[in-house]
Amino acid sequence: MYLAWNFMQNDADYNIKIFVDWLRTSYPATSGLAACLKSPYCPDDLYSPFINCGGSKEKIRNKTYSADDSNLPTAAFSSFPSGHYWGYSCTGHFLDDQKDPDIYIVDNESVPYMDNSRLYMNARLSPISLTYYAFCLRNGTYNVSLHFAEIMFTGNASYQSLGRRAFNIYIQGKLVWEDFNIVIEAGGVGKPVIKNFTAEVTEGTLEMRLYWAGKGTNAIPSKGVYGPLISAISIYSDSEPSQKLASISAGTVVGIVAALVFVVFLILVILWWRGCLGREDGMAQDLKSLASQIGSFTLRQIKAATNNFDAANKIGEGGFGSVYKGLLSDGTTIAVKQLSSKSKQGNREFVTEIGVISALQHPHLMKLYGCCIEGNQLLLVYEYMENNSLARALFGPEEFQLKLDWRTRHKICVGIARGLAYLHEESRLKIVHRDIKATNVLLDKDLNPKISDFGLAKLDEEGNTHISTKIAGTYGYMAPEYAMHGYLTDKADIYSFGVVALEVVSGRSNTSSQKTEECFHLLDWACFLKEKGNLIELVDQRLGSHFDKEEALVLIKVALMCTNATPALRPLMSSVVSMLEGKVAVPVLDSEGAIMTEEKIEAMRKHFKGNEHQAVGENITKSMSADGPWTGTSSYASGNDLYPILLDTDYWQKRE
Repeated sequence: MYLAWNFMQNDADYNIKIFVDWLRTSYPATSGLAACLKSPYCPDDLYSPFINCGGSKEKIRNKTYSADDSNLPTAAFSSFPSGHYWGYSCTGHFLDDQKDPDIYIVDNESVPYMDNSRLYMNARLSPISLTYYAFCLRNGTYNVSLHFAEIMFTGNASYQSLGRRAFNIYIQGKLVWEDFNIVIEAGGVGKPVIKNFTAEVTEGTLEMRLYWAGKGTNAIPSKGVYGPLISAISIYSDSEPSQKLASISAGTVVGIVAALVFVVFLILVILWWRGCLGREDGMAQDLKSLASQIGSFTLRQIKAATNNFDAANKIGEGGFGSVYKGLLSDGTTIAVKQLSSKSKQGNREFVTEIGVISALQHPHLMKLYGCCIEGNQLLLVYEYMENNSLARALFGPEEFQLKLDWRTRHKICVGIARGLAYLHEESRLKIVHRDIKATNVLLDKDLNPKISDFGLAKLDEEGNTHISTKIAGTYGYMAPEYAMHGYLTDKADIYSFGVVALEVVSGRSNTSSQKTEECFHLLDWACFLKEKGNLIELVDQRLGSHFDKEEALVLIKVALMCTNATPALRPLMSSVVSMLEGKVAVPVLDSEGAIMTEEKIEAMRKHFKGNEHQAVGENITKSMSADGPWTGTSSYASGNDLYPILLDTDYWQKRE
């Protein structure tokens, strides 16, 4: 398929126009993208064509370069064995017009030492203009790589080294390089150089034109060595991955998508099961709901109040995290509890504490001003307690200890008892604190006690005899039935109160008291002194004789009742308050710690039969028999006045 020879004698640009018009007339596939895709000559997946200009078909690194070994000197189309993907046009003729037309393809006579040398064994040459057309391309952006190597000149001092070649490069009709010199760009003859350009394809055809503008040599070293020269062309589409996907069968695509969906679903389920998804979302909703009820602070406000959590403002450290002193813009002093990333309690306890505190209001419970929830920051804002914790005041570092007189110590114990009585019996929500200890009792400026840290609190719903739960708290303060079996009732808090009361009286820590063979901790020491009949020796020696002996004995006896190994024999907190305030007499404790026997319980039940307190007696019997003879609950809340009778040994001796 030849064009008339005279086309090559005239103006190069005119010849190009005639050639393109001829292509579009003869081969509709080149008239535009829509026509190209509809043509049987153009497959749908052509997006990265390659051609070995002037050479045979080659496969380089999994890329197949189409052959371009035609000897046609004139413009031609569909002359390549690779099919209807490429076209080229060459115009003009060399001065030595007696040469064979093979001069339009030149060979490299030497063996080139270069990468991909097979692409540089031959090259396409043209006297004036050499244009390549890549057809059947999809619209989009393409990266065009033009491969060059000067294989007609020599690099020695011979006559063949005198030639100079310069030409212009056009991509899609736009000049992208003027006076391109292969030898200069490659750094010598016989060396490869690749130049990369970007082009936009809008009508399915990409045009790459090399044009000799008359610069360089045309007679030295010989005729026919001027004009553009090119070794290979590589075209890459930016959308190649998506095109590859399009070539996959629909069934394969559906299978891949289904597999990916299943894997993602499985990952989400695992994350949800581990609490990373869903549950946290629910927690976030709970936090937002609670924050709207109790008031919220911004993180900026908290940072401003605490001087960006300055270490100088740190006033405590607990299982939840650090506590900082702060000053709000209105002059209110606050205490900020910050959730630590290493917290042993964590987000769930944070929510618990907000929920519990927001529902409780009592003079002996810490007041919660609000919270801050921003990102991973979880902060609680409390009223500030000027005198820190009871533990620090009693047995902290000597420089922080307070000189608490007897009247103050007694007031503190009564205040703690009132706070617990409110939690157990008076509030709408029945709360078991689970972590009553001296460090969780804070003192305000007037040394009034306030119970804090409700992160481990549990709701004790009415009708439940007990709560079986994972053990959490502080050893030394936990009731035996809870520490060993996870059996939780409000009696666990009562036991803890008894330990704290002994600490207040003695000024010693139950967990750090001096251990001897007779006494492992403070409670052992109290029982040891009770056996010796010398309980008053337990009183803190720092008080000297400045204390009320009778009140001290009452407080010690009540504390021992609260720490009874049998939960059912521990008094209710309302009874504790009454006894400490002197409204109810403290019963006489026998040498066995007032442990009830089944005979005593039966005698009591008969005693109340027909009596106005019959219901109370039956309730006690039912409660104590439901979980075994020596484990009971607070289900006999109305029987406060029965404790003096239950624990009075003389009374039972008379009854028997």
